[in-house]
Amino acid sequence: MAYINRLGPAAIRPSRRARMFAALMAFVLPFAATTIGSSDTGAKTRATDADAKPHATEAAAKPRVTDTGAKPRTTRKRVRHAIHGAGYRPAYADIMVDDNSGQVLHETDPDAPRHPASLTKVMTLYLLFGELEAGRIKLDYDLAVSARAAEQNPTKLGLRAGQTIKVEDAIKGLVTKSANDAAVVVAEALGGSEEDFARMMTRKARALGMSSTTYVNASGLPADEQITTARDQALLGRAIMHRFPQYYSYFSLPAFAYRGRFMSNHNSLLRTVDGVDGIKTGYTESSGYNLISSTGRSGRRIVGVILGERSNGARDVHMRNLIEQCIPQAATQHTAPEIVERKDSEVAAPVMPANFNLSSTPAADAVTPVAPPTTETPAPVKLPSTAFQSAP
Repeated sequence: MAYINRLGPAAIRPSRRARMFAALMAFVLPFAATTIGSSDTGAKTRATDADAKPHATEAAAKPRVTDTGAKPRTTRKRVRHAIHGAGYRPAYADIMVDDNSGQVLHETDPDAPRHPASLTKVMTLYLLFGELEAGRIKLDYDLAVSARAAEQNPTKLGLRAGQTIKVEDAIKGLVTKSANDAAVVVAEALGGSEEDFARMMTRKARALGMSSTTYVNASGLPADEQITTARDQALLGRAIMHRFPQYYSYFSLPAFAYRGRFMSNHNSLLRTVDGVDGIKTGYTESSGYNLISSTGRSGRRIVGVILGERSNGARDVHMRNLIEQCIPQAATQHTAPEIVERKDSEVAAPVMPANFNLSSTPAADAVTPVAPPTTETPAPVKLPSTAFQSAP
């Protein structure tokens, strides 16, 4: 029989030194784990606090390495920031007009000169709608995109030189995205050049009775000489609504999809204020935040203009308040005289005084030259054959 050495209880009992070492480890290990966890948590907290600080631009998050050894992953976080400082105070003006009676329901410096910004595109569209109504172009025509149009500053559709864009897509891009490249495409198609088209815009403004408005481009991008008044813009808003009711509905488009991009209308009042059905927003640093708005309720309709608010939000809140204040005062029966375009031969475009300023004080009276240059007398509109072609 084999011999088996069976150890007794005393033989398998741990030594005193082993027991002391085990007790020490039982005490030290939890303490060490708590300390390490606290340090890690503190580091995370400090990182969160640092990320919470405002930045002027988008900030890249720090790379994060996982325990499995994966490659660092960089994410980007969009941080909201103020565009202007606390001292931003553009020159302000407004007006609210009862469309049925033509009466002014509210006004603040309505005849003081202001920059229109992208409200300019309302006149660009006015001329385009006229060509559509006359049948000289159609919604499915292709307009050529020049290098000059493609290089316009944002906002824009991102058109490239050599491409074409449908007339209807250009209209939608103008009323929703306020696309500057599309504005130049239209200007070059109808006027041959943006400069000549701007002269056509100014002559049309005079024909409508907008005596204090001068256009030098089709988009509203910054230009010292491009000025208007709140009263003139209210007149234009009413005129385009009555003159082209079949096309005015474009101004109520909530959004526009173009080449895979979805663009919401900049006019948020279309989505938030009952009865608002147009028409156009605008902004440059020098103009402030502008808006022409048309609202109809229960047979009443008012057209309002705000020029020079401090932010999109302030502009929208102010217009909303003016609408609620003024629309109960509006007439329900249409008695206002029709807005009539004067013939070109009756239009004289006065020269804007060189010393005008964008203050709350109305500008000096315009001076009409004794012998106006021949360019002030409009020739019949001739559409360049290379500007657009019929869609295949």
